[in-house]
Amino acid sequence: MSACSVNRQLAREADLIVKATQPSTLDCARADHCAMESPLRELAETARTQGSAEDPVHFVNVLENGEDSLLLRIHLIRAAQRSIDIQTFIWVNDDAGRLLLDELLAAARRGVRVRVIADQLFSLEDTELLARLATIHSNFEVRIYNPTFHKAVTEPLEFAASILCCFTRFNQRMHNKLFLVDGQFGIAGGRNYENRYFDWDREFDYRDRDVLVSGAHAGAEMQASFEKFWNYRRAAPLTRLNDVNRRLVAEADEAHSLPAATRGIDPMRVAALSARAGNAAEIDRLFVRSALRVADVEYFSDLPAKQDGADEEDQRLSEQISALISQAHSRIVLQTPYLVISKRARKIFRALREQATPPQILVSTNSLAATDAFYVYALSHKYKKRYLKLGFRIYEFKPHPADAAEMFTDYAGLSGDDPSAEGVRVGMHAKSIVIDDHTTLIGSHNFDPRSDNYNTESGFIIHDAQLAAQVSAAILRDMQPQNSWTIAKRPRTNLLHRINNAISDFSTVLPLFDFWPFRYATSYELNPSCQPLPQNDPHFYDCYTAVGDFPGIDMPLKSVYTRIVTAFGAGAVGIL
Repeated sequence: MSACSVNRQLAREADLIVKATQPSTLDCARADHCAMESPLRELAETARTQGSAEDPVHFVNVLENGEDSLLLRIHLIRAAQRSIDIQTFIWVNDDAGRLLLDELLAAARRGVRVRVIADQLFSLEDTELLARLATIHSNFEVRIYNPTFHKAVTEPLEFAASILCCFTRFNQRMHNKLFLVDGQFGIAGGRNYENRYFDWDREFDYRDRDVLVSGAHAGAEMQASFEKFWNYRRAAPLTRLNDVNRRLVAEADEAHSLPAATRGIDPMRVAALSARAGNAAEIDRLFVRSALRVADVEYFSDLPAKQDGADEEDQRLSEQISALISQAHSRIVLQTPYLVISKRARKIFRALREQATPPQILVSTNSLAATDAFYVYALSHKYKKRYLKLGFRIYEFKPHPADAAEMFTDYAGLSGDDPSAEGVRVGMHAKSIVIDDHTTLIGSHNFDPRSDNYNTESGFIIHDAQLAAQVSAAILRDMQPQNSWTIAKRPRTNLLHRINNAISDFSTVLPLFDFWPFRYATSYELNPSCQPLPQNDPHFYDCYTAVGDFPGIDMPLKSVYTRIVTAFGAGAVGIL
């Protein structure tokens, strides 16, 4: 029972230690806290002076490149004058994560209020690091969201126990990603804080997307959302975590610095990006000149009480997404790392399919070779026929896309010294929808049952044709034959094929054991002499060659595990 509550005695002692040892002196006496001059300030000032509550003005940058997204964050931290507020699902103490921590601490020491909320499950899993952060400066505060057994680090046995004793609470995670500076520069999207989200990992990187929005109107929505999470009862201060307060008390008389980064140590790369972040001309070229002036920007977020069932309003994000999709007329371009569609979404897509002129539905997602979550892919594989019958044209991202050099920073360099190497393996992590070439949704929502029912999510809805065209072009490039395999049904040319299809249908609906390995659909590669064709074109099979259900797999056991989850995992659709 003691493991299920905060050790109040230790918490009180830890509070006293923090109060006695936490410095509050500042490195700067200026009113702007010695913030770096930034050309982005001109955009925010234009938005403020030319916009109003009834007719707001925002400037928007879509961040497709990982390293540029990290560069922008470092620059905005240095340009902060009052506050920096961050929400994230993952924070790892590698090069990218540690660089951000060091910059945030420098901002706190010059007088900027810094607050970080990180979900407990995969963030800062080091009690030494958290104990040092608790005492580092009075302007720097970290809260851990929904900690298991009031601890920062969950051991394997505690992980299992939490599933058995308190599954509903344990299963609800804060998946929001928000980076907000001075209440007027906000970044939201798919990226967490780890090397692989910023093109810095040498083994596996993510193709991801987030958005910078500059302007006070959306900034106020972001600030209000952050405050709700910051003050929610599941956001635990570090001294209320039993493994952290125990360490604070045990090491109260010892002097400590922050522990070093634990993975991906590359000081030259860190130093190069740090120097670029201070170059105003670089920031102007990359972000100011390319910013789009947009009026209609909405920041959306679930409320932290989503899983408490207190109010339908707590699940308003999924309702907003459903309403937008249901109004589509001509085309939906969807990108998600995990193609597992909820019952609510299937109902909406079925209604669209039954229209006299149904909209095109183009879907970019991961192949098994590209994904970092084979168990989720297994359920996508199981129900692929269902999605094709809903009219989805599905394209599965390759682990070594031909256009990788354009998508990722120094992709060739990440291969190391071997010129024959294919390059680092990559996977899709972007979550975006473009509806009717006008409305764009970019955020953390994976458009799956977990995002609908368990996680809290956030992002932007932007109504602007120019921005929609930009995002659509990026997703459509990801779908091109050199970057993705095309998913299509197997041709049914004889009785054997029809029997196989019937057995597959029967196997799919079995509640426990989906035993049939030969599925309705498979992956296809475009023949060199052909141009790309839609899957329903009568000449499709003349121009495409089947390459198997799991092309590109260099680990045979991965396909075995996938088939096992496909066979037994039907009941886990809602939580995976």
